[in-house]
Amino acid sequence: MRTTIIKKTLRVPASDGARGDGGTTARQLDAALIKVGFKASRELIEHISDVADAEEYAQEIVRAVKELVGARAQHNPYFKDFPHNVPDTVAFWLSCISDVAEFSGNLLDLPKYGRVQHTYEEMLKAHDELIPSLKDRMTVLHLGGTLDDEITRLYLELAESPIPLGEDDRTLLGELATQRLDVTPEAVPTRENRAILNAARLVAQRPLADIDTVTDVLRLAAEASGGDVTLRESTRFRSFRRPERRALLAALDEVEPSKFGDVNQHREAWKRLGERLHPHEHPFAGAQDVFAVARKEKVARSFAGQVEMAFADNDPDLALRILAKAPGMLLRSVDRLVRSGASNVAEAVATAAPDVSGRVLVSVLEHLGNRSKPDTARVFANRSRKVWIADDSRPPIDATAIVEVIEAELVRRLPEYSELTVDPEVLDVVVPMSGTATEDGFGVLPRGSKMWLEGDVLRFFVHWHQMSKRTDFDLSVVLLDENFAFRGQVSWTQLKDKGAFHSGDLTDATNGATEFIDLHRDAVEAKYIVPQVNVYSGEGFDQVAESTFGFMTRDLDQLGKPFEPSTVRARSSMRGKGKVALPIMFERQGDLWFGTWLHLYLRGNVWGNRVEENRDLVKLITAAALHRKYFTVRKLVELFERKGSTAGARTIHIGPVAELANLLSD
Repeated sequence: MRTTIIKKTLRVPASDGARGDGGTTARQLDAALIKVGFKASRELIEHISDVADAEEYAQEIVRAVKELVGARAQHNPYFKDFPHNVPDTVAFWLSCISDVAEFSGNLLDLPKYGRVQHTYEEMLKAHDELIPSLKDRMTVLHLGGTLDDEITRLYLELAESPIPLGEDDRTLLGELATQRLDVTPEAVPTRENRAILNAARLVAQRPLADIDTVTDVLRLAAEASGGDVTLRESTRFRSFRRPERRALLAALDEVEPSKFGDVNQHREAWKRLGERLHPHEHPFAGAQDVFAVARKEKVARSFAGQVEMAFADNDPDLALRILAKAPGMLLRSVDRLVRSGASNVAEAVATAAPDVSGRVLVSVLEHLGNRSKPDTARVFANRSRKVWIADDSRPPIDATAIVEVIEAELVRRLPEYSELTVDPEVLDVVVPMSGTATEDGFGVLPRGSKMWLEGDVLRFFVHWHQMSKRTDFDLSVVLLDENFAFRGQVSWTQLKDKGAFHSGDLTDATNGATEFIDLHRDAVEAKYIVPQVNVYSGEGFDQVAESTFGFMTRDLDQLGKPFEPSTVRARSSMRGKGKVALPIMFERQGDLWFGTWLHLYLRGNVWGNRVEENRDLVKLITAAALHRKYFTVRKLVELFERKGSTAGARTIHIGPVAELANLLSD
């Protein structure tokens, strides 16, 4: 657990070992950390210096940061000298064919193709030591509290998160909840988190809490069965013990009958759960009615159904009156209400806004900010980050009055402050509204966030480790001009272009595999650079043992092996459902690279995905992403300035991305 806390928080839990002289180990640790781009804080060094048996403690810290940036793997490219001596593509293929008596037409059948022909040690000998640069990354590790305190702190941070968590964080919260049953969060705003905590209580036969809809119970049952708490994927419910069945049915029995209409949204799941809970064996009439609705023996019209009927009858004013009973749903329906000609929408929003979560208000505000004219293309991403595209046929709307109402409500909610300080590097970071709009990793930002990098060379890398089936991932780059017209590409079918070089195609990851692409800023003839990772064959991103993408920057005179941890700027997991990953895009501006995080996945084909087949979709997605207006820290600062400072209030510093959402929580 100590490793997990270091990777998640960059805080090192204090050692509870005996006191003694660990000064030598502390100095060795600091030197080892610097080699991978980290630095121990003064407090951490002093703490380790006072630990008698500090060696194992220090080794665990180094392992954690190496895992964080991907430095524990042996990143061995196909071309031993990469980025030097990358051959012409056709010449390379012919050299592979020359060693076989008969060529089947399939490159994978060639003994030299797709498999590294040298050892990792031989590759290291082909490269000189890294020449350090002032531009190399240096990340500080801080001393935390005791391991027990840090576990509790992380548990509360996850449980009390005002935005839905990503998959890995939900799994971690479930593990921590079983260890912290006696710790009660102040509030659990998201229903998925409530279900995760209640699943731990259910197994431990503790009282359930914060259940007020039938869907809360369904989420709980799914989580307790090892299924999908988001209910996007079908769950095979386990057999529940009698006390568990009674607790679930009792919770259902407490739900107001007016909410039974929500059963219709997950009717099949309810029928499967009913087979496990045996509702007629228990004296809970309300719970029995829930399953009767699922079997269509009783009718319960959902709230959403009433709204749809009003719209179907071409009565948007009636729809607005119905929605007034559900403030959150009303805000989410604002665009439709305006387009349908409903009266007094701004007034209804003003009445509802105080009862709506800050996350929903920000989401609606961002949406309305992009409705004054049609989008280049409508890009949709579900909670699995899978993307699909449609033309924008919606008529533009004037939502000025509604925007003013929402902004006024957000200003009212912001905390009082006497002084506001902002880290300039986060001004273009998107205020997170969901953990599913990003990926786990190091240096990773929410979708739409922008960052800038210095460096003559931008190097992308993908690393994957297959589980049980031979798996071929392909790192590629699409090159676009200033009008988003196709300029070229670099991939296994085009090993180099002007200023761009591929490290060679690897087609098996039994022991892990890594591919790189280098782009020289002053030589690449492209305005926009869009890396992508294609699943050519084998296991998907969410099936392999490990799947990560990242990038680093270097100066032209920097030597070193292809993967140098201190030059890594970001490393992102890839766990989406699609077959083509689009983690980020970059724009060249003078001496800088400007990146925009995408975190998107295209469906792709079952087999044989190549950059040549999806480049037109990539052009649409990148153009839409660049033109979209996001709710960033810069906008948040504007709202703070509208609120104005208050004498005697606290100083607010806007810095860590993980804390941004809390500024708008209720």
